[in-house]
Amino acid sequence: QMQLVESGGGLVQPGGSLRLACASSGFILDHYAIGWFRQAPGKEREGVVCITSTDASTYYADSVKGRFTISRDNAKNTVYLQMNSLKPEDSGNYYCAVSLTWGTVVVPTTRCSVLDFASFGQGTQVTVSS
Repeated sequence: QMQLVESGGGLVQPGGSLRLACASSGFILDHYAIGWFRQAPGKEREGVVCITSTDASTYYADSVKGRFTISRDNAKNTVYLQMNSLKPEDSGNYYCAVSLTWGTVVVPTTRCSVLDFASFGQGTQVTVSS
């Protein structure tokens, strides 16, 4: 069964850091573009960071630029989201997903949308609060 599993969430004070992980059974993640998305209560799921399968291009939402970094460890078949200088508005459930078309002529890298990704995991909760 092909699935994604997110981990690494938790409760952190404002200004703190977390590193989320997206691991897979069934998907060879370096064959796919990867997206990290988050959803706060009562809000739509939004794209946070997306990266092409070749790592040649990334998209960072304006709200996280300079604070969040996406990376891959292909040997572990895992994608990470390093989150620094966390703010209360970063709170939410964080999901990873895959895409075969993001960053190609089909889907430009000017957006990071749930519409272009699939196979979302169950998510990991991030709470930023003092």
